[in-house]
Amino acid sequence: MTVHTAPAASHRRILFASLVGTSVEFYDFYIYATAAALVFGPLFFPAQEPWLQQVGAYASFSVAFFARPLGGLVFGHFGDRLGRKSTLVASLMLMGLSTVLIAFLPTYAMIGWVAPLLLCLLRFGQGLGLGGEWGGASLLAVENAPPGWANRYGSFPPMGAPVGFIFANGFYLVLGALLSDAQFRDWGWRAPFLASAVLVGLGLWVRLKLTETPEFVAAGEKAPPPAVPIGELLREHPLQTLAGTMGTIACFALFYISTLFVIGYGTKALHYDRETFLALELVAILFMAGGIATAGIWADRASAGKMLVRGCIVTIPVGLTMATLLVPGSLPSVFAWLAFALFTMGFVYGPLGAWLPSLFPARVRYTGVSVTFNIGGIIGGGLTPLIAETLVKQGGLAWVGYYLSGAALLSLVGLALVRRK
Repeated sequence: MTVHTAPAASHRRILFASLVGTSVEFYDFYIYATAAALVFGPLFFPAQEPWLQQVGAYASFSVAFFARPLGGLVFGHFGDRLGRKSTLVASLMLMGLSTVLIAFLPTYAMIGWVAPLLLCLLRFGQGLGLGGEWGGASLLAVENAPPGWANRYGSFPPMGAPVGFIFANGFYLVLGALLSDAQFRDWGWRAPFLASAVLVGLGLWVRLKLTETPEFVAAGEKAPPPAVPIGELLREHPLQTLAGTMGTIACFALFYISTLFVIGYGTKALHYDRETFLALELVAILFMAGGIATAGIWADRASAGKMLVRGCIVTIPVGLTMATLLVPGSLPSVFAWLAFALFTMGFVYGPLGAWLPSLFPARVRYTGVSVTFNIGGIIGGGLTPLIAETLVKQGGLAWVGYYLSGAALLSLVGLALVRRK
């Protein structure tokens, strides 16, 4: 990728914009994930068996993953043709509006089957917006990186994941401390969705001050943008597209098992107090932030691909220790697994911010990064909570660990496809 320099103040603004945007997007995404694990089952998917309610809630969570590739395709198309800035603003607005409207949804008890239908529709809007967010934020950082700093700059958008998670689960933790279970179930869960309006306003204020990335401008000066970026991507870069898609699978599987699934499993199957378990996750997520920062620094010294390979290899024992460490009555062992899993998550996620853009030329890079990241999200994360819930019901927690280890092996295959590059 071509290197460009800019004043230090400009770089700080660029990095803050890439971080704050993804933090807001992931906050919106995670408040839904936490609500799905805690309350959406009985509120929107009534059933005789509690585990069927949970399956319904996780199925609605999965809707966004099937919207994300479409969002990546749409926003990637305009990002490669019109520019990064306007596309990033549009994706943030769509995500924020969908999230705020969820705060006003009536439940199944109020309007029947229309309630889960509207919930899934707004969840689709969340996924559509996030589908165009991550890739654009990564390009904003990487295409402005000085020599030798691509991976450290590229780690800023992934860092939005732990930041957004801390705000989201921190909010739920405060609500849990202030409200009774009945109050939380009746109206308290709506507050984080409503608060998203303030965060989206902050994100828009930052992004509207940005200019186009130098690499996008340079690519436009060399040749007109592709008429159909996805067509050029699939025609001229099929191997990189396949490799990028497979390389992201472990990241999604590990994250949604170690957060969304484990929150539901820990509070319902292991019978830990909800606030206690959320506090454990809140502290453990700091290990993910540490893993992202460490992997970004090491990747600039070695390579992003090597960091991803190491992360995928370590993900295998993370999966194999699930059944041993996630047990009732032992918070230290539960925390040990969460910290282990989320620190490893930093190594399979943080380097993606620079690795995926490196696979594609600037003229189709927004489309390439968005499509690969989001299709990988379907495979690795879209159905993972639902599959994990089913595996636990049928065969026990060890099978969820085998599933996670298998996802890591798939990502290793994808990384091997472009190892020489």
